[in-house]
Amino acid sequence: MISAIILDDEELARQITRKYLEVFPQIEIVAECADGFDGIKAIQQHKPQLLFLDIKMPKLDGFEVLELIDSKPEVIFTTAHDEFAIKAFERNAVDYLMKPFSRERFATALNKAIARIESNSKAPAKIDEAREQINTETLNRIVIRNGSNIKIVPIDSVQYIEAQDDYVMIYTSEGKYLKQQTMKYYETCLDPAYFIRVHRSYIVRIEQIKQIEPYEKDSFIVKTLSGAKLSVSKAGYKKLKDVLNF
Repeated sequence: MISAIILDDEELARQITRKYLEVFPQIEIVAECADGFDGIKAIQQHKPQLLFLDIKMPKLDGFEVLELIDSKPEVIFTTAHDEFAIKAFERNAVDYLMKPFSRERFATALNKAIARIESNSKAPAKIDEAREQINTETLNRIVIRNGSNIKIVPIDSVQYIEAQDDYVMIYTSEGKYLKQQTMKYYETCLDPAYFIRVHRSYIVRIEQIKQIEPYEKDSFIVKTLSGAKLSVSKAGYKKLKDVLNF
């Protein structure tokens, strides 16, 4: 028996998925959820092998759910939004079903998921070369999990980000938060109109920069409005000159 969870904020969509599963007796639905928070709780509790996942939902979206869970089920996305398909396959999704999808299309996706589960294989799906032409989505919030607590940090409150080995420390007006992600990710996804990478270890919000001072030979530091002192590399200093026009 393969355990599955349906996570979708639309009752009709959950009903359709449930109905299509009736001819697959090897699939056991262990939970249905309508928002990201309840979905995370159910996934952590049941540790399903398969997840039917919507993207646009209240509280947390589908990608944020995947980022926050420890167990990693096989995922079939079920969504009305076609613009996230490449991102979904980058997350190693089994398939990406566009609503409204047919029973036949659903069966194709489910059979792929069953085969992957039975072979215990998570071979990455092929991603179209057009991925390189797609702009990365700009972040407007950061979701952080601390134990059972979930914190949603608006990008507007982020003052600067510091590299911490395989993690980053995110400094905000309310405090600091550790997250397992790369500096490259934030350099790519943060809006360059508001954030600038000044050093391999620091990304700073431009409006937080109070002054730039010489530190040692050919090096500088940024002083922020919050009182932090951040190292600035040569490349970072050049970026600052370009952005701040000095």
